[in-house]
Order: sequence, then C-alpha cells, then structure tokens
Amino acid sequence: MADELMVEIVTPERMVFNGKVEEITVPGSEGEFGVLKGHAALLSGVDIGALSLTQEGKKRSFAVADGYVEVTATKVTVLVESAERSDMIDKERAQRAKQLAEEKMAKLPKEDPEYDKAKASLDKALIRLSVAEKN
Repeated sequence: MADELMVEIVTPERMVFNGKVEEITVPGSEGEFGVLKGHAALLSGVDIGALSLTQEGKKRSFAVADGYVEVTATKVTVLVESAERSDMIDKERAQRAKQLAEEKMAKLPKEDPEYDKAKASLDKALIRLSVAEKN
C-alpha cells in the first residue's frame, strides 16, 4: 500500500509492535493526535491512554503509559514504559489494580506524594480496562 507508515512500539522489556500501518492515534502529552504517512516531523510526550492503529483495514488498540513518540514522514517510534495489546490484557488483574488504587487513594490525603502514585495506578488500570473492552 502506498499510504503505509512504519510503526514501532517499544517498552524497556520488548518490541510490542513493528509493522506497516495506514494510521496511528497517540495519547500525546498535549492531547491525542493522529498520524498518516507524510506527517510533519515531531517529538511528543506520551501520556497514559489508548493508542490505536489501523493495519490492513483493521483497528488495533493498545494501553500505553508514559513515554515519548518520534514522528517522521515515514515512521513513528513510540517508546513507552508499558504497552499492552487489547487482546493481551488480563481484565481481572486490571480490575484488582483499580480496586487497590481506589482503596489506597481513599486512605491518603491529596497532599501525600503516595496519592499521586495511586492516582497514576488508577489511571493505568482504567485505561487497561477500557482498551480490553475494545477487543
């Protein structure tokens, strides 16, 4: 396909995805943005969120968290702390993580640095559950 874009999604542990896609949507630090082949070069932070891509007409979703994305006219490289494909997410584990984070947040004052960590854990669990539902 002439309108394909090379995409790599990489975590510290492994290459999560490597292939040609028609488009990709990334949860950037300044908001969600889409990329097609020929996009202007850019570097952005990646927040906790749902990343989606279209490959051979099929949409695939990933839960991603904390990292960076580099975009060129022909390639997108996503370097993140974590990335899980929707069909690989353990819903029960994500539900347990959500409950633990909510319980921890309920016990802590908002000024406590641990509160922010629990909030990040809650956000990750919620995104994982949301992305898992897309499968």
